[in-house]
Amino acid sequence: MPADPLHSAGKPQRRTTSQPPSGSGASAIEVRRSARRRRTVSAYREGDRTVVLIPARMSEAEEKRWVTVMLDKLAAQESKRVLGDTELAERAERLSAQYFDGRARPTSVRWVTNQNTRWGSCTPSEGSIRLSHRLQGMPEYVVDYVLLHELAHLLVPGHGPRFWRLLEAYPRTERAKGYLEGVVAAERLPHPPSTRDE
Repeated sequence: MPADPLHSAGKPQRRTTSQPPSGSGASAIEVRRSARRRRTVSAYREGDRTVVLIPARMSEAEEKRWVTVMLDKLAAQESKRVLGDTELAERAERLSAQYFDGRARPTSVRWVTNQNTRWGSCTPSEGSIRLSHRLQGMPEYVVDYVLLHELAHLLVPGHGPRFWRLLEAYPRTERAKGYLEGVVAAERLPHPPSTRDE
């Protein structure tokens, strides 16, 4: 959704919420109210922040509802967009800076099509990270979790307590793990035979 400039007679009211509703991909939400905006609501990402533009006359309850609706719309749009290898590497760099103080520095981050039994892999000695193409189209927070998981391996090779402590910094770790477990479980379900008419 395009970012609408604010053209209000007075200074628009602004409020920043540090904790977004669960499921959003941003770390902060800024709601901007405009007296000139009558009915439309729009939203866009601005770095790690999500900006939601609403009419000034909206009640707090309407604001909350619209923020949730717009976050869901943005997430749906973003999940359809496939990141290229360059964008994936940039995303890894941002995540490392945000959660690991920039200490995890991969030499390469790329999609691969030969990983069908694992979501990602890391070779710490080379600094290379590979993500399965099966992640493409999954929600952003799931891709971010797998990237962080592999970035953490650049700092701690195994899956011991130190490794999991690193991932505790990411607030959607459990949710992302649950999503991936659900995907694996769904793939294992028996498929009913075809009922096509012969």
